[in-house]
Amino acid sequence: MTASTAKSAQQRVVEVSRDQLPLSCPPPDADVYNMHPRVWLPIEKTGEAVCPYCGTRYVLKD
Repeated sequence: MTASTAKSAQQRVVEVSRDQLPLSCPPPDADVYNMHPRVWLPIEKTGEAVCPYCGTRYVLKD
């Protein structure tokens, strides 16, 4: 397994709905809320966004 394969296998995917927008990572209700600085992620146009700090992939489900 290559490093890029290992990273993608460990990538966390979170589904969000429009009522959870605007989207930030980490979200306020996360156990690791203070894990990294909060970043606002533009998800409305493409339907998905990836956090530049932790790699969590967010997918808009509706």
